[in-house]
Amino acid sequence: MDEVEVVVAHSERATVRVGDVFLKVDADQARIDVEVEAMSLAPVPTPKVLWHKPPVLAITALPGTTLGRLGGPSTGSSAAWAAAGAAIRKLHDAPLPSWPGRAGRSIAALAAELDEECELLVANGLLPADLVTRNRRVAEAALRPWTPAFTHGDLQIAHVFVDGDEVTGVIDWSEAGQGDALYDLATFTLGHEERLDDVLTGYGTGIDLDVIHAWWSLRSLLAVRWLTEHGFDPFAPGCEVDVLKSRM
Repeated sequence: MDEVEVVVAHSERATVRVGDVFLKVDADQARIDVEVEAMSLAPVPTPKVLWHKPPVLAITALPGTTLGRLGGPSTGSSAAWAAAGAAIRKLHDAPLPSWPGRAGRSIAALAAELDEECELLVANGLLPADLVTRNRRVAEAALRPWTPAFTHGDLQIAHVFVDGDEVTGVIDWSEAGQGDALYDLATFTLGHEERLDDVLTGYGTGIDLDVIHAWWSLRSLLAVRWLTEHGFDPFAPGCEVDVLKSRM
């Protein structure tokens, strides 16, 4: 009998692997509903849904390996990263889903959340005020009008699988929906700035790099406290706090 591997587990959701099957348990049924619907609409390879019985979703494993993880070395060739960029562009150019996603929060809501989070980071002593203030200024460039795209919403490099120079699939679609395309690009290259040119080779031109940099700061500022409270370490080398320090 296969061993049970705990992939991720915290108070909101958990994922375990048994052989070639992943079982995702989510306290929020709406997130699983979004994941199933988004995978059915996405024009890129995704896991196959085996069955869906709330609060559990069973999906197949994907072939290949990820391009790395935040805080770890990036793997894969330049061509593989460019292929990922091309797949992201294909997603962003697809017909829009009917619902807003994580990358689709309004400018006003995002600015309010960011201001509150910055205050808490300093008040709770998690980050020094100068680091927060500088990155809050950088993040301002992301707070601008954008054209809605079909976004993944949590496009970490650990969620994109490749085999050689070919993308074999994208996982974890629970935050998908209409949103800012540059949010996805920034999430995918967070902590791996050296790979941005490769990604944009596949994605295409006309990208405002200041907005990408802004999303790196904004996403990191919003993540630090949540990660700390849920058993993750944003202070680990190469992770969110180092991303913030790189903007100084």
